[in-house]
Amino acid sequence: MTTVQTIEKALKEENESSKKLHCFLENARELNDSFHLIPLLYGSLGLGVALEQDLHPDDIDILIPEYYLEGRWEDFQRELGKKGYQLIDEHEHTFEKAGIKYSYASIENLEPFANITLGDMELVKRGDTLFKTLSLEHYLKVYETSSQDGYRINKKEKKDTEKINLIKQKIGK
Repeated sequence: MTTVQTIEKALKEENESSKKLHCFLENARELNDSFHLIPLLYGSLGLGVALEQDLHPDDIDILIPEYYLEGRWEDFQRELGKKGYQLIDEHEHTFEKAGIKYSYASIENLEPFANITLGDMELVKRGDTLFKTLSLEHYLKVYETSSQDGYRINKKEKKDTEKINLIKQKIGK
């Protein structure tokens, strides 16, 4: 099944992940249009799509070029504000719209963190919306590396271990 087919299937589900995926796609289109940038669907929502499973994500994690979180941060905030997003945590770059939280982080940090380059990511086109996704192998690298982080060990170790096991089961490791 292609990534687009997997996404279409996930969008038809009636669960919280499907609602958040719809919101991500709307946000990705807005980022495409306003900033000509292509975001990466990340975190539990992105992994859930790759696994074809509802992982009950708390928020929508989106990776974008660091430039928008640093040099153009004020423009980024202002533009999202015009579209109804409210900044709720500047340190974490988290916005909220209609009860859904959107957290942005640097896409460039994936390479030093988990040895995943921009060229490794899959570019997905759904209608007029462009975004990137990671493979299950990439998510395995991310969660195995994350599971060694002090914060995640204390706060999310059980969830990370479950996700690692789900990934390994799906890819046959």
